[in-house]
Amino acid sequence: MTSVETLSSLSTDDAADVEATRRSGPARRLRRVPPGLVLAWIVIATALLWAVAPGLFTGHDPLQGVPGGQLKAPSALNLLGTDSLGRDLYARIVYGSVHSLSGALAAVGVGLVVGTSLGLFAGAIGGRTDAVIMRFVDVLLSIPTLLLSLSIIILLGFGTVNAAIAVGATAIAGFARLMRSEVVRVRRAEFVEAAFGSGGTFLKVLWRHILPNSLTSVVAYTAVQFGWAILQISTLGFLGYGAPPPTPEWGLLIAEGRNYLATAWWLTAAPGFVVVAVVLSANRISQSIGRPGR
Repeated sequence: MTSVETLSSLSTDDAADVEATRRSGPARRLRRVPPGLVLAWIVIATALLWAVAPGLFTGHDPLQGVPGGQLKAPSALNLLGTDSLGRDLYARIVYGSVHSLSGALAAVGVGLVVGTSLGLFAGAIGGRTDAVIMRFVDVLLSIPTLLLSLSIIILLGFGTVNAAIAVGATAIAGFARLMRSEVVRVRRAEFVEAAFGSGGTFLKVLWRHILPNSLTSVVAYTAVQFGWAILQISTLGFLGYGAPPPTPEWGLLIAEGRNYLATAWWLTAAPGFVVVAVVLSANRISQSIGRPGR
């Protein structure tokens, strides 16, 4: 074999190896994903599908009870049993995800938009603006979150929307402090100074360089806040400050079942398990965002 044929054979083999590595790359990365993270995404995806299309997962009416079917144990007909009015508990949990998850998303949206904006301008402008904004944030942090939420709800009135606004208001301080710390860190970077030195305006540098490079930690924190918001919304519903009966909201379902723990434990255990599973899954996803590869 000549040297030219040898080189040609080697180059062909190398190209085949590169192509095989490229094709096996996604499968190899998929195998490296921790099983716990996969399970967390499945739980979150299932809860979101419940909220988007609840009718695909159950044929029972969450508000219509069946005479004589009160407090039935879990069975093939009623997967999680029935409540004191004969309503299917599984259907109420599925339809309740619409209220619980939409309220949590709205609360996180309020905290994210308002808190991130405050932290962004506080860290970027500095000086008196920074001092005034952060003193306002300190005041919010000094008030217990549940007390602040209840105070806002009393002013606005009961309901899922008002509960979401109240929970979102309590999340503003956390987003603002985190965003400010990230902006201060990025603001001192060399590429930002170079952008200012090349004639970039404040708003242009803020939008193109500082904001995009400050959002990684905020995105991870958003996933944590989503789980926390679900807990807060459920807590307010449990206390009677959220969605009014007979709305199938997760916290309200837990409250309705607490009087039957001795005879129908599933009324509290099932929605409580769903809340815990969704919150833990959101926290697990936030860890993977904050620390890629975990």
